[in-house]
Amino acid sequence: MLSCILYLQQHNKIKTMRQLTFASLQVNNLEASKEFYTQKLGFEIENSNPQAYVFKYRKGEASFAIRTPLEPIENKALGIGVALWFAVNENVEELKERFISNEVTTTGPIIETPFGRAFHVTDLDGYKLTFLETK
Repeated sequence: MLSCILYLQQHNKIKTMRQLTFASLQVNNLEASKEFYTQKLGFEIENSNPQAYVFKYRKGEASFAIRTPLEPIENKALGIGVALWFAVNENVEELKERFISNEVTTTGPIIETPFGRAFHVTDLDGYKLTFLETK
């Protein structure tokens, strides 16, 4: 996907790209993933259809979806190399502790980034979710 965008930019097909407006993650088990995102992480369902759930986080601006596969994904590692970052208006230490108490797998300690303090969790399909307390 990124190589396609770079090609289009180099060949003057895209003049400006302002923002990524939406992301969707293909998951192995839609209902299990919905439960993970809503019950363990606290995302709210904004919209749904038989193939997808669209989430928002604490009535904020972050919006993304999980969905049934667009192509066969059996025996494939889905989340390798993918990370979504969510800026949060709360203390990341408290948020991390809440996730741990909800039996969410966190990966490593809270880290200092150029953008603020952050930590990572991994979802059921191996996607890395980063929660960032901005500076």
